[in-house]
Amino acid sequence: MRYNLTDLRLVVAIADEKNLTRGAARVHLAPSSASHRLRLLEEELGAALFERRARGVAPTRAGEALLRHARRVFAQLEQMHADLSPFAAGVRGHVSLWANTHATHTFLPDDLAGFLQANPQLSVTLEEHTSPDIVLAVARGEVEVGVVAGAAGEALASPAVELLPYRRDRLVLIAPIAHPLAAAAGRGARFADVLDHAFVMLHAGSAIHTFTMNAAAALGRHLNVRIQVRSFEAVCRMVGAGVGIGLVPQSALRAPFGGGDAIRTIELDESWAPRDLQVCVRVRDELTGFAAALVDSLLAERPPTP
Repeated sequence: MRYNLTDLRLVVAIADEKNLTRGAARVHLAPSSASHRLRLLEEELGAALFERRARGVAPTRAGEALLRHARRVFAQLEQMHADLSPFAAGVRGHVSLWANTHATHTFLPDDLAGFLQANPQLSVTLEEHTSPDIVLAVARGEVEVGVVAGAAGEALASPAVELLPYRRDRLVLIAPIAHPLAAAAGRGARFADVLDHAFVMLHAGSAIHTFTMNAAAALGRHLNVRIQVRSFEAVCRMVGAGVGIGLVPQSALRAPFGGGDAIRTIELDESWAPRDLQVCVRVRDELTGFAAALVDSLLAERPPTP
């Protein structure tokens, strides 16, 4: 069979983008050239690799088989580069990391900054996804490293996925100092008892937004969302300004957000409030060198945050 790494990269890109044109752009090919390469590859293999759908393309069973092998090929190439990097000055590597909203906005900025400072030859792409999507992507080999909420990871884990303890945290409610809920700061509250109040939320599409909406729906209720913002810092500032109440990780309150004395923290009496974070990989011993270095860095013991 006649094909090369560009053909394999094109197949992976089309599958990831679910679109031939976008896939071609990702590997720096014109759509006509990409279509020609794909047709020749399908002729060599004797099978169609993609089928058209209403919203793009999807791999056929033959395409899925090729994708599994192609991803392994690129993982092995990445391992080869990692093994050779000590012998070649200036060799660079890249790691893709998927994480939930919680990790992305709290612990990972500092942890990744330290990792990148210690490894100037590496770069990291950080994407925010829900914990279930991350676990499935790692299990399928679409991404090597993920950071997920512990409970979600354990519920979806399979023998092909390893979960490694990363950080401990919990979700808490925050309320303006003059808010009726502020009086519950020392007693705690159930989620169902606060759903009539106006909420300040992260933007739709964020992992914690999806989780909170689902938690309310499980109670047969709807959240009264007053405003949606882009960061936990903005949630704290809006709550401190009296706009509504918020649901944030306790670790987010350690940052200098400026809410300060204007907000009160209320413990959540819910089984899902503890949000221990875990690093998710397929098989730790089989990670590429760059991904293994990232995982080792994330799991390294650090002094407790004051």
